[in-house]
Amino acid sequence: MKKNICVFCGSRDGNNLDMIAKTAEVGRELSYAGFGIVFGGGRLGLMGAVAKAAIEANGSVIGIIPKGLTSREPIQQQLTELHVVDDIIERKRLMIEKSDAFLILPGGFGTLDELFEVWTGLQVGAHNKPIIIANWGNYYDQLLSFLRQADEHGFLNGDHLKGAEVINDVDAIVSALKKSLGN
Repeated sequence: MKKNICVFCGSRDGNNLDMIAKTAEVGRELSYAGFGIVFGGGRLGLMGAVAKAAIEANGSVIGIIPKGLTSREPIQQQLTELHVVDDIIERKRLMIEKSDAFLILPGGFGTLDELFEVWTGLQVGAHNKPIIIANWGNYYDQLLSFLRQADEHGFLNGDHLKGAEVINDVDAIVSALKKSLGN
């Protein structure tokens, strides 16, 4: 059975063109490796880049978007599946349910919310799915530093920080997912 990787990332391009290229590379390489992609359903930003590249590589791509965003974010076309849900909470629930692992690329509030949702879920035993953070261009350095500080202050258990793996190279990301999912 095909394993699905949920890719959480920005619905904007950001201002680093290298991130857009790497995001497209991730979409292609995950598809070539036989993984399906679950993503937020939009066709803009990094979100659109990962889906478009996976579709062009003949990959399976599942889009999940809340009704309220369909008027602001054009929906990616040619998806394997499209789910239009009532709200952002249902979107996250369905994305988690349909995924075997999570890949966090650069993004804004939504991406951070999704990262912490799945990381907390791992911490409390709601799932046991791998989490990989792509720290391209040191994007997540300050966040990871803050989390180490929170651990030093006694608000985290150091084991919780081990729940997410930080990997920057696209090939290493695909290799880690293959290893952890037995693909």
